[in-house]
Amino acid sequence: MPAMEATRIIAVRHGETSWNVDSRIQGQLDIGLNDQGQWQARRVGQALAGEPVAAIYSSDLQRAWHTAEHIARAAGLDVAPVPELRERCFGRFEGRTFKEIEESWPDEAHAWRKRHPDWAPPDGGETLLQLRERVQRAVCELAQRHPGELIVIVAHGGVLDALYRVATGQEVNSPRTWELPNGAINRLLWTPGGLSLVGWSDTQHLAEGAAADDASA
Repeated sequence: MPAMEATRIIAVRHGETSWNVDSRIQGQLDIGLNDQGQWQARRVGQALAGEPVAAIYSSDLQRAWHTAEHIARAAGLDVAPVPELRERCFGRFEGRTFKEIEESWPDEAHAWRKRHPDWAPPDGGETLLQLRERVQRAVCELAQRHPGELIVIVAHGGVLDALYRVATGQEVNSPRTWELPNGAINRLLWTPGGLSLVGWSDTQHLAEGAAADDASA
């Protein structure tokens, strides 16, 4: 049997939202883009207009979906919704600022900050291990559909963080040393052997405006 061709992946974090600016946890709440985020989404679409994109997949949350629509418009394609690409569910933390979480639930905030792999935010949140499993499975299934092709995936900070860790072989609780800017272009390669990193955090197309670089997703 011939070896399966590699699939090239462009992974994009959604444009900025007002909650990103406020350091307020969005999780799986459906928050739209702000004006800066709309501008970033247009710029991503323009930057990728010349790429031979075969398919565009997006989280079905509107901040990712609207970002993906700009990319799709420039590429002349439709967007396919993939709920498995949603941000990590943060349970009780969703809708709260970092400061509010620290003040209201200091012990839980400490576990969150320390990135305990099997700790989940109260009231239905996901662990980091659950997030990684969900994201890795979804992206690998999408990549398998497009051997030898290029696909775009639009998602969230937590999703891209998980992809970076899988591609570089880092544990979910390793300290983060990479950026996750809104609207950045990130490139990965998938083969049956797994994901590998090609390029990360390209923001040249956003040079005319500041892109938020926070982990509030």
